Amino acid sequence: MKVLVLGAGNVGRAIAWDLRDEFDVYVGDVSDERLKAVSEFATPLKVDASSFDSLVEAMEGFDLVVGALPGRFGYQSVKAAIKAGVDMVDVSFMPENPLELHNEAENAQVTVVFDAGFAPGLSHILLGRIWGEMERLKEGYIYVGGLPKEPRPPLYYRITWSPKDLIEEYTRPARVIRDGGVTAIDPFERIEKVSVGDFEFEAFVSDGLRSLLESVKAERLEEWTLRWPGHLEKMKVLRELGFFKPEHVDKTLEVITPLMTYESPDFSIMQVVGRGTLDGEEKEIGYLLYDEERDGFTSMARVTGFTAAIIARIVAEKGCTFGVIPPEILGMRRDTFKRIVEEITERKITLERWENASSGDS
Repeated sequence: MKVLVLGAGNVGRAIAWDLRDEFDVYVGDVSDERLKAVSEFATPLKVDASSFDSLVEAMEGFDLVVGALPGRFGYQSVKAAIKAGVDMVDVSFMPENPLELHNEAENAQVTVVFDAGFAPGLSHILLGRIWGEMERLKEGYIYVGGLPKEPRPPLYYRITWSPKDLIEEYTRPARVIRDGGVTAIDPFERIEKVSVGDFEFEAFVSDGLRSLLESVKAERLEEWTLRWPGHLEKMKVLRELGFFKPEHVDKTLEVITPLMTYESPDFSIMQVVGRGTLDGEEKEIGYLLYDEERDGFTSMARVTGFTAAIIARIVAEKGCTFGVIPPEILGMRRDTFKRIVEEITERKITLERWENASSGDS
């Protein structure tokens, strides 16, 4: 089976590496340097993702496409896959709603699983499982971060993914569920101190719920992104001064990206908690994930790329219906959830579950 991975960055490289023994893997990118880095285990293919026609042409002849491009190319890539008649798994943090393409994909007999990475992605799968177990979910919280083990001043953050998508987190209104309804809030409305695992972080509400806003019913549902203390206040000041406006963001990134580009092993951490009714009692069900950089891959590349690769196998085996499918559906299904968890832990990513009486504290 021929698989095309779009994007030869850190995540795309991890996806291709994970799929290399079971599929005939090609990696498409516009950069010769990035393509050279994947040539040991995949066939390089020059692809211009900014051109819709080029994307369609590149996808034709493949059995499956896995998208690992920046968010600005995500929606166009999904549309191109549908036109090319090829199934797709995508991890891009696209601002558009890919569910709008559901009927088009279904009519073309194409399967698209979007937001199939870490968060959104595995976060949705875990919350989908909690939703599937609960008789009634009252509230759910996702706490997630990909961070350097050695935070360095002045910004205490190391970039391991698209810089523009990072800034998008700080500027895009965050949609949450409060009092049973969807509302959008400023991501920097509140910066809070939170404890996750053995760590103390600061956190802000981020726009990562996406499809969960429609698929899961709860009185309160929020995603909080984790950062080391000292990072968020500085980013908030930069935003307030206008440095993140579209006309300024490229120049801003030229200045701040070097401050967040340095050598440090990274780690990924995520806690997903749901509180509600189970067997007639108030219960709390939670999952805690932890992973570190290893084997030449950043942790963020591992948790994002390996999750996408596992889902790609499920799609390749025709384990999903036609149409555009959010990742939480895979969590709601016991069989696919069990498989994803087993394969995640096989890759030395720690994932623990707990269940206890709910205190009702958020």
